[in-house]
Amino acid sequence: MEIRFFESLPSTQRWLTKAIRDGSVTAPLAVIAEEQTDGIGSRENRWIGHRGNFFASVALRESDLPPDLPPSAASIYFAFHMKKILETDHPELWVKWPNDLYLGGEKAGGVLTSRLKGFYVTGIGINLKKSEKNFAALETELSPIILLDMYLEVLKDPPKWKETFREYRLEFEKTRHFFTHWGEEIVSLENAQLMEDGSIVVNGERMVSLR
Repeated sequence: MEIRFFESLPSTQRWLTKAIRDGSVTAPLAVIAEEQTDGIGSRENRWIGHRGNFFASVALRESDLPPDLPPSAASIYFAFHMKKILETDHPELWVKWPNDLYLGGEKAGGVLTSRLKGFYVTGIGINLKKSEKNFAALETELSPIILLDMYLEVLKDPPKWKETFREYRLEFEKTRHFFTHWGEEIVSLENAQLMEDGSIVVNGERMVSLR
């Protein structure tokens, strides 16, 4: 897979999504930046990136991914397989539904996924060395480009969603101690039911996230 390197970008996700939309690039393609000055976080919050941390986005054709992968499970899928790469050295790392990487009880990164023109574009930001106040960092010597290479190697032969879901549903239990934002509401996940398509049901309402 081609990898494009940038010293600095406002957002790898915005750059790659725009390039796919206007047809100037096509998948598969990965973009990585040494620093990110206006990254996209959950609910359109900014995720500012210090050098040494991981800022990358990957565009894949839908046909290159497992046919059983539901769109509603995409962010879980991409986050979970990144977590699996890092968990050997960071066993406290886990995926909070639907798209956050947590180190114990603190957020260390996140995943945003867009679906367009037959492609998935997934952006991943992880604090490898430094973090803002109230966020965690892995404090690892692993370089961003080596981590990206490891991740792309997994995606060459992507695991089926059924297998991923079997593992993730156990990890989902940790999510019950947290809340999520749904529209203007803050919703407790204590009684959430995880569905096979990656959505959850809370108080009879189905919640789906493709971010």
